[in-house]
Amino acid sequence: MKKIIMFAILLSGISSQSQTYVKVNAMTTLLTIPNVAIETKVGEKSTLNFDALGSFWQSVNGKPREFYTLTAEYRYHFKATDDGLYVGSHVGVSKYNFQKWNYLNTDNYEVGKGYFVGATLGYKAKLNDKFYLDCFLGGGWHQGFYKGYHISDGTRYDSATNYNKSGEWFPYRGGVMISYKLN
Repeated sequence: MKKIIMFAILLSGISSQSQTYVKVNAMTTLLTIPNVAIETKVGEKSTLNFDALGSFWQSVNGKPREFYTLTAEYRYHFKATDDGLYVGSHVGVSKYNFQKWNYLNTDNYEVGKGYFVGATLGYKAKLNDKFYLDCFLGGGWHQGFYKGYHISDGTRYDSATNYNKSGEWFPYRGGVMISYKLN
């Protein structure tokens, strides 16, 4: 994951004349699930956004809640790249040790990885010359490859030889990013 984050930082620094922002999601960070990002201008009304999200909670009330995502997103801004409404399309990868929503109140959880594709709708508001708020919500298709286990004894509950597959449409991105303009 460190290599991907460093690649995103280097990629965003390729064009020294572009606007670049570093961002922290205030909403998820308050929930102790840090989400950091970097966004850089690549056209008159276009930006690229790279973010990492991680829940380091190995257990919440005895249930695993650990997951990590890396997302790359293209954004089209209807006004300026630092003010107003935008839409985005993204792709990403995930890794998880998690009890899915449809297994709540059961003894089952999943350990796996996946990929996702989707769309985002957001609004960026300028606070001053350096600080911005970026409010966004997104979702799409997540395809997971996992092994299912029982929480109580660690044995597998599924009969798959290798990995099970699970694909779902759902909202999985959102928050309020506090952005700082680097240049």
